Amino acid sequence: MFKDPIVEEIRAIRQQHAARFNYDLKKIAEDLRKKQERSGHKGVSFPSKPARRKATG
Repeated sequence: MFKDPIVEEIRAIRQQHAARFNYDLKKIAEDLRKKQERSGHKGVSFPSKPARRKATG
C-alpha cells in the first residue's frame, strides 16, 4: 500500500499533540478550541438537522 508522506506527517503531528494531553479528548478539544479562538478565523457551523424517524409498518 502506498504511504503518502503528507498524510504520515499529519498523523505524526496529531499523535504528538494527543500525547501532550495524555490522550484526554476533552483536553485536546479544549486546546483546539483555544487555538481556533486565537487564530481570529471564524468557524463555520451549520444548524443541526432534525433526526429522521424510522418508518413503521
